[in-house]
Amino acid sequence: MQPTSQTIQVSKGALWTGRIFSALIVLFLLMDSVMKLVSPKPAPVVDAFTHLGWPIGSAFALACILLISTILYVIPITSVLGAILLTGYLGGAVATHMRIGDPLFSHILFPVYMGILLWGGLFLRDPRLKALIPFRSK
Repeated sequence: MQPTSQTIQVSKGALWTGRIFSALIVLFLLMDSVMKLVSPKPAPVVDAFTHLGWPIGSAFALACILLISTILYVIPITSVLGAILLTGYLGGAVATHMRIGDPLFSHILFPVYMGILLWGGLFLRDPRLKALIPFRSK
């Protein structure tokens, strides 16, 4: 695929909005992964794993997957790969909450809201995505 002759520019406002969206999502995901890594596990982590039907022993593996994917999202050259991996992770969270019958808007769709922030932040700050997904004004 040949590069286009036009370079897509990101406005300063869009860039900073994207950075803020991305920072919010990254801070939340880092906190989530660190809480799963610490030992002994905090009570909210143990309660959540019990409620969701996950063995607490899987917390370390899930935290590593989440942490690596989040780090990839933060690095500009690998941010799209990180976003794809995080989308898969968040999709698993949707399926898990749906499987146990949690409330729709507060639990099942929460990872979807996170995914919208994740991709929205990346779209606003990364001209590669703007070139790939061109929204037109007409």
